[in-house]
Amino acid sequence: MSLAFAACASPEGAPESSPESGDAAAGAGGVADLVILGGRVMDPETRLDAVRDVAVADGRITAVEEGGVAGRDTIDATGLVVAPGFIDLHAHGQDTVSAKLQALDGVTTALEMEIGVYPVAEWVASREGTAPIHFGATVSHPGARVKLVTGVDVGHSTMTPPGEPSPFESEAVYSELDDDQILELNGLIASGLEEGGLGIGFGITYTPGASRTEIYRAFQLAAAQGAPAYVHIRGENSGGTLGAFQEVIANALATGASLHIVHMNSSADEMARTTLEMIRGARERGIDITTESYPYTAGSTRIESALFDSWEGLSDEDYSRLQWSGTPERLNAESFRRYREQGGWVVIHGRNEETNEWIVAQPDVIVASDGIPYLYEAIHPRGAGTYSRVLGHYVRERGALSLMDALAKMTILPAQRVEGFAPVMARKGRVRAGADADIVVFDPETIIDRSTYADPAAPSEGVMHLLVEGTAVVRDGEIVPGVYPGQPITSGTR
Repeated sequence: MSLAFAACASPEGAPESSPESGDAAAGAGGVADLVILGGRVMDPETRLDAVRDVAVADGRITAVEEGGVAGRDTIDATGLVVAPGFIDLHAHGQDTVSAKLQALDGVTTALEMEIGVYPVAEWVASREGTAPIHFGATVSHPGARVKLVTGVDVGHSTMTPPGEPSPFESEAVYSELDDDQILELNGLIASGLEEGGLGIGFGITYTPGASRTEIYRAFQLAAAQGAPAYVHIRGENSGGTLGAFQEVIANALATGASLHIVHMNSSADEMARTTLEMIRGARERGIDITTESYPYTAGSTRIESALFDSWEGLSDEDYSRLQWSGTPERLNAESFRRYREQGGWVVIHGRNEETNEWIVAQPDVIVASDGIPYLYEAIHPRGAGTYSRVLGHYVRERGALSLMDALAKMTILPAQRVEGFAPVMARKGRVRAGADADIVVFDPETIIDRSTYADPAAPSEGVMHLLVEGTAVVRDGEIVPGVYPGQPITSGTR
């Protein structure tokens, strides 16, 4: 599957009707379950931008019309934007608390594509019936590695409770595998794909023991299975930024695997213009490659992770870039060593806002939050505010990109990224007859993020209504209690 970043044509498997028609404008008896009245409908796939009524029945959009559609329930969307629900490809917060904050940020589908989960089927079963929004995950390469080396099933590693050691901070991430072990590892990953994993998730910088041969063999598996590779590239101390990008792009070229590079804003930083040139050049030469960013100048990860192995012996000024999560405390050499032994989350400051805005504005860079779970503690604002921040700050206040282009980066582009391996996604990311009724209704004049580094869990403002397969999860700006319509998105879901 190769993505197009201009006018988005309907992919194979998408609804065949025109965006404003349907065989039936409603459900049984010609009356829709719900009609969204008089909103500014914006559909990035077709570039429709007009005042329309949107009819919903049995979880699907049944009509997008200029009027005359009856419904048992209505939403007055006058002055509001009606758009496809946002699709987050990089949501570590796979829990109910995080999902509700994302719903208030306009998200209807939140996928854990970077680190993934292992085993897959067990994790999917644990979430069914408890999800306000749709969920899914890749097969975790690091998780399968932990299983191989230690025999432990990690499940969803980023959901580790405070005070417990992360399963990725063990011999499993530092051990170099021989050829037989690599073959066995790929067998574990293949079983996860059979269980519904949405691709293979790599956190290469967190598994320094993973040789270039190991990663290449995993790309071969991805290509053979038609499964995308979602990759956090190696760290700067493993051949530099360009070398890390070149490794995975070369693997995609050599194997034919589809490649998605996560958070290029933090992975590339000041090299962003060069690395995006590399990505675009590879795409022009036939490689199926995409990337993403989040709209913040600070990142976040666990301080005991392999990412910080090269930080020993730095100056206090360097350590002061680190903020202990949930507090105003900036670290120094002593507190860095103490917290690294203790374990926990840090916020990593220091990126340039000019570069950050440039990345956010690029039309072919998908918006994805990299949101950290809120179940146990509030760590970083991006899990609650990413989408409203793009729309409120970068579109309305800064004028860095148009509203339609921003919506495309949140809806149709991530849907197209996933739908080649999960056909159900061909019905998401669109406002058209036959599409799933995953819809956000927001006020373009007021939408804004309220989460900050001091208060990471403050909900966004401006999302007035949110439907997940036709069920209201947000109504009049408030979460609807006791509603869990979210469904698993897996490789076999149609």
